[in-house]
Amino acid sequence: MTTELNAPANASPSASQHQTAHVQRRLQKILDLKLESDKDLIESLKYLSSFFTENSVRTRRSLRSTIEKRSLTLNDQFEECFRVVKQQLDQINGTVTSMSTCCQDMTQRLKDVKAQTQELINKTTQIQNENQELNVKSCITEGFIDRFQLKPDELNALRTTRDGFLHPQFFNVLKRVKSIHQDCKLLLRTNQQTIGLEIMEQMALHQESAYERLYRWLQNECRQLTAESPEISTLLSEALEGLKERQVLFKYVLDEYGTARRSAIVRGFIDALTRGGPGGMPRPIELSSHDPLRYVGDMLAWTHQAAASEKEYAEILLRKFKDWSDLQKTIQTLLGFLTEGLCRPLRVRLEQVLVSQHEPVTLYKLTNLLKFYETTIKQLLPTDCQLALVLDEITNLSSKMFLNALNAAATRLIEKVDIPTNDLNLSDELRRTLALLRDILETHSTSMIPFESKRTDFQQIVYSIIDPLLQMCSLSAAKLGVVEMAVYLVNCYSAIRATLAVFAFTDEKIEMLEGHIEANTDTLIGEQATYILLRTDLLDAYRIVEKQQQDSNPTDGSLALKPGMDTITLKAAMVKFDSYLASPDLYIMPQLKYLTSAVVREKIKKRSVELICAAYTSLYSAIMDPKNTYANPYSIMPHTPEQIVKLLS
Repeated sequence: MTTELNAPANASPSASQHQTAHVQRRLQKILDLKLESDKDLIESLKYLSSFFTENSVRTRRSLRSTIEKRSLTLNDQFEECFRVVKQQLDQINGTVTSMSTCCQDMTQRLKDVKAQTQELINKTTQIQNENQELNVKSCITEGFIDRFQLKPDELNALRTTRDGFLHPQFFNVLKRVKSIHQDCKLLLRTNQQTIGLEIMEQMALHQESAYERLYRWLQNECRQLTAESPEISTLLSEALEGLKERQVLFKYVLDEYGTARRSAIVRGFIDALTRGGPGGMPRPIELSSHDPLRYVGDMLAWTHQAAASEKEYAEILLRKFKDWSDLQKTIQTLLGFLTEGLCRPLRVRLEQVLVSQHEPVTLYKLTNLLKFYETTIKQLLPTDCQLALVLDEITNLSSKMFLNALNAAATRLIEKVDIPTNDLNLSDELRRTLALLRDILETHSTSMIPFESKRTDFQQIVYSIIDPLLQMCSLSAAKLGVVEMAVYLVNCYSAIRATLAVFAFTDEKIEMLEGHIEANTDTLIGEQATYILLRTDLLDAYRIVEKQQQDSNPTDGSLALKPGMDTITLKAAMVKFDSYLASPDLYIMPQLKYLTSAVVREKIKKRSVELICAAYTSLYSAIMDPKNTYANPYSIMPHTPEQIVKLLS
């Protein structure tokens, strides 16, 4: 820098200016330099401060040499350190060279050994591959045997034990045999048809042997189900379900079960008839033979209970079955066979009871009882089974005997017609018949037979009793007078209507009886009105007036000129009519007091008064008519029709 500043004096002005500019640039560069951002410079200054402790002219001049000496010292130290490193590296190099030589020797030896053992390695590899292949074949063989063959313990399970019981695993093994037999069909689709056929044949033999043992066991078990309340185990149900695939053997087992239970039912029925229950309770049914209703009811109730119990036992026996429709058919068929043994003893006793009865009420009660139990038992049994047919026949027989007894009673009614009593009341035979009818209808209304059957029975009863009863009433009243006949028939029809009124299905007959009662009541109303007009001497006058009103072209002159229509006669009649107005009850026909119905009597009284008022109105109009030439009509009939209605109301 000093050299640059102290330029030679002989330098040219341009050169001097150039140097000055150069120096200025360098100074400017130094001035612009930011020392705090130059880390290397800072580090250098820090290092320089560690040994540059005195700032003098001498030290500044010797700074360069000092730095160079210090650099040499550092290089010597560095060289000394690397000498140690070099020695260690030389040692490592010697060790590595030795190891390389050893490795080369071992590699050569391994190559020699490998060349010698190559054949052994090849044989070992071959044996390992063969062993692996054999292991795979062994696994396949074991899997095949497990799937398509039975184990010794499974074969033992298919055989019955010495005491005759089935092995607990019998059904599981049997299912496995079926599964193997089914799986063999897969083998037939491959190239293993021969082994597939052999296994299928083997499994078929095992199946047939197992089914034969199962059949023998079931047959023996079913033969022992002869108790009144048999205990049906789950094993028995499972065994029967397992045998279902062999329909013939399955049917034989059900037949064996049916035979055992059939004999048990018959024995139980005979015991119930003759011995009764345990300890004599309930009592033997035969002890009630004197009471036909209880006797028949007890026998049919026992039969129904037995059928219901046997249905429950059959459902327990076949509970393992999945198809409900087939199960119901099987149970129905089985129940029909089981209850067939009851047909003969039950038929004989029921027929004996029916033949010994002649009372229609008892026969009808027996008929209803038979119909109820027939309907109830048929809900358990097939409709075509023997017991259902027997009950149907006995019910029809009872119904026919009842209708015959009813027809006989009706025939006696017509053959023996009683003459009405003096009080025109019901005859004894009619009362007895109505009592019989009431008892029959009470039995009919309380019976538990179906609704339509009740309606049919009622029609038969009506045709057998009511119609002959009405005919008997008509024949009995044939020789009576008009009034007496009407009173008697009203009493009879009212009694019959009162008997029918409290029962169902009687609306049609009640309506018919009310029509008959109304007709005879109208007759009595007309007779009562005629009786009053006759007692008051107004009947002839009323008839003359009615005849004149009906004649549209009268030619016989006025009413005052006709016989019986003169003023004196009419006034005398009106005097009697005034007596009637004063005491109308004295002018009632004596026969009306025999009417048993107060309603009918009141109706006759009211309607006859209406007829009397109408007759008085006709007479009043005719007499007041000027063309009839009555001089003083108000003196003849002083009361107007309105006054008469008011007096008699």
